[in-house]
Amino acid sequence: MVVAGPGFGGGGMPNMKSFAVQILTGPWLMVFGSLLIMSAAGATYMFSLYSTVIKESLGYDQTTLNLLSFFKDLGTNVGVLSGLIAEVTPPWFVLSVGAVLNFFGYFMIWLAVTKRIATPQIWHMCLYICIGANSQSFANTGSLVICVKNFPESRGAVLGILKGYVGLSGAIITQLYHAFYGDDSTALILLIGWLPAAISLCFVRTIRIMKVAHQANELKVFYKFLYISLGLASFLMIIIIVEKKFAFTRPEYDGSAAMVVFLLFLPLGVVIIEEYKLWEAKNKALNDPSPLKIVTEKPSSEVSKENTEVPSSSSTAKILADNESSNDQANISCWKTAFKTPNRGEDYTILQALFSLDMLILFLATICGVGGTLTAIDNLGQIGTSLGYPKRSTSTFVSLVSIWNYLGRVTSGFVSEIFLTKYKFPRPLMLTLIMLFSCVGHLFIAFDVPGGLYIASIIIGFCFGAQWPLLFAIISEIFGLKYYSTLYNFGSVASPIGSYILNVKVAGNLYDKEAKKQMAASGIVRKAGEDLNCKGVECFKLSFIIIAAATLFGTVVSLLLVLRTRKFYKSDIYKKFREEVKAAEMEMAVTGDIIGLSNVKTAGSDINHSEEKGIGNSIEPEIKSR
Repeated sequence: MVVAGPGFGGGGMPNMKSFAVQILTGPWLMVFGSLLIMSAAGATYMFSLYSTVIKESLGYDQTTLNLLSFFKDLGTNVGVLSGLIAEVTPPWFVLSVGAVLNFFGYFMIWLAVTKRIATPQIWHMCLYICIGANSQSFANTGSLVICVKNFPESRGAVLGILKGYVGLSGAIITQLYHAFYGDDSTALILLIGWLPAAISLCFVRTIRIMKVAHQANELKVFYKFLYISLGLASFLMIIIIVEKKFAFTRPEYDGSAAMVVFLLFLPLGVVIIEEYKLWEAKNKALNDPSPLKIVTEKPSSEVSKENTEVPSSSSTAKILADNESSNDQANISCWKTAFKTPNRGEDYTILQALFSLDMLILFLATICGVGGTLTAIDNLGQIGTSLGYPKRSTSTFVSLVSIWNYLGRVTSGFVSEIFLTKYKFPRPLMLTLIMLFSCVGHLFIAFDVPGGLYIASIIIGFCFGAQWPLLFAIISEIFGLKYYSTLYNFGSVASPIGSYILNVKVAGNLYDKEAKKQMAASGIVRKAGEDLNCKGVECFKLSFIIIAAATLFGTVVSLLLVLRTRKFYKSDIYKKFREEVKAAEMEMAVTGDIIGLSNVKTAGSDINHSEEKGIGNSIEPEIKSR
């Protein structure tokens, strides 16, 4: 039996096996795995759903609860450790470590809240939630960063869609939680512990760095993923509205959860279609004899001459210069070059990036912008209670924030990519406008506009989500992709710093101060271990006026980065990656030509041998014509 090439001939089983291998090893299944990991990686944004049960079970006041929230944010965003680990270990190891941390941290919190262990010290709880939340940075580094490196020319779309699924994860997990456990808030903590860990472990061998050549329809595929995610977000929005109007029973929650799971796995259809196209194209290339005819028409000396000319002399000189400069930098201490920053867009070392003025400006702006929106999200439950909203509305606020968080992420990712490529619209300017818009949401909370908390949830959720893809895309564009795993996580460190200042020191202290004032006016004495509650608009009014002012300051700081990078964003910032792809394709083509030539020589000798025996007459005319 003669097999013409991989996947062709030999019956259906080899074809199916070859296609199955293509799906399992192809780039699009990796993207699908990253989507599922991200869809469960935003559990930290659900803190307001289970913070009340922690507060009541362990008898915390608002300052202590906000301290716990700070350590959650610290664990979520201080991912430098995961970045450094990713520099020296494969993605599967990073994802595995994240899964272990996630389960351990939230499982210990669940044991404490359900009284299955002795009541832990406050610092124990802070440590548990920090460890559990830190798993998110491992998930981001192990999957999202890998996707950006695999698709550098579509990084805006990649960041937008993947961070969008993180934004949706709050609403996704809420639906699954109601289906699995009803309204048991303590069980939600357990779900947050085991579900993300299980998903990460399922895809540890799928997520990896791949040499993916740029495809003409690459961006169109990401748009297909976007349309599916929009359908998922629309369904979740409709379900939230229906759940607000009607009390759902357990079977109804089961039905909504089943639909969510179906929409989560719908991108797998896109993966199969796209991998089939790649598989078919690969098999045609392997079995098409036309390239051999072109090669055999040229003498071997001419072929050798061409091989030495590709790539061109100018590109070769550039590659040699880059190699020499990289070798020189490798021999020089990183501390000596820390303050000698290269041009924007080139690969900075970690120290060069950390000590650059651009990173300092971006860091300060993020402290104000992300810190303010995160404070609002973490305190939604207490804000709603103090302003007299029904307890059921807290779940609505969280779901609204989750969905608009998603919309902010995909909008900023895709729109900024379109504006950048078509109009040279700089991403830092879009970040500045987003931060300015978030001030409106803070003021809605501060002055208790009727029904304003619903509007504020939408604005703050959108702005919070929109800032992340822009921040990470700006870091990759200005400082390069060589040390992106570490720099990506360093950019996140600004978030817990802003959260500590604005959430713990401002919102928490002012809330407790007003609560104690109300207790003193009522003649009530607080007992040891009793939670501290505040009622009325004054509980958070001053806090969010301060937060709005801080965000406005961050907007002005971000504007400085816009002015500093305006020339850089007017240039072709993706030219470097296109040149690298062309060089790689030329190298593959040259290698393929050499292999093709050797195959032809071998085939030629076989033909001559056959002719001597009077065999092979069917191809003799073609040989003679040459």
